[in-house]
Amino acid sequence: MANHSATKKDARQAAKRRDRNRYYGKTTRNAIRDMKDAEGAEVAKQFPVVAGMIDKLAKKGVIHKNKAANLKSKLARRVNATK
Repeated sequence: MANHSATKKDARQAAKRRDRNRYYGKTTRNAIRDMKDAEGAEVAKQFPVVAGMIDKLAKKGVIHKNKAANLKSKLARRVNATK
């Protein structure tokens, strides 16, 4: 790493972004896991919240937009299967 102040600042910002993205990604994965473990009407209640979390990750570039679409599709099929 160069000893320029701008490079040091960029490294600090990248570390903050990486930590933030890891937190949001892990939180969303936990929400998806909890939704898969839920049963009955609880699944349908959790779906909009989890779908919003997935959309937010895709919007911020943490995950690819197609991955977000695939995740939401799988969750929607699960919701429709419980009805």
